[in-house]
Amino acid sequence: MAETRSTMLPLGTTAPDFNLSDPSGKRVSLADYKDAPALLVAFICNHCPFVKHIRKEFAAFAKAYQAQGVGIVAINSNDVENYPQDSPEKMAEEIKLAGYTFPYLYDESQGVAKAYRAACTPDFYLFDRERRLVYRGQFDDSRPGNAIPVTGADMRSAVDAVLAGQSVRADQKPSVGCNIKWKRA
Repeated sequence: MAETRSTMLPLGTTAPDFNLSDPSGKRVSLADYKDAPALLVAFICNHCPFVKHIRKEFAAFAKAYQAQGVGIVAINSNDVENYPQDSPEKMAEEIKLAGYTFPYLYDESQGVAKAYRAACTPDFYLFDRERRLVYRGQFDDSRPGNAIPVTGADMRSAVDAVLAGQSVRADQKPSVGCNIKWKRA
């Protein structure tokens, strides 16, 4: 299991635009979240063991914070030609299996992942009300096989700070996961 670290996009970066479809064909865009007090954009996929490791807690986290008005969207940017387990059809199955209550979108061109400088799955980006990046990094310290419980502590701390109108801690740890499966040129 090769590990890739997130690129740690500079804090203060404006949220790159997106307009993508979920597996049912419904379009979702950045503009759909204009009234949310915070927006979490997560790059995930179906088959990555790092995503599978956190998915139950991530689904619970998302449900709890969506109830507080936080916008949450996940994006799959993997090359489905070479990784068919990440196809939109399989994404529809994953939504049900994982219990995701947020849009799970397919970035077929991989342009959105490139705009966010996403490198791995999972890779998280938290934006404040003005859509300025305030947190990028790990969900928590748990990894497959390290026996640390999945709590979402780092992400919870960041979202709680944004919702309270406070600054997010500047010492942020990169996310670690499988590399995004880029299309061959």
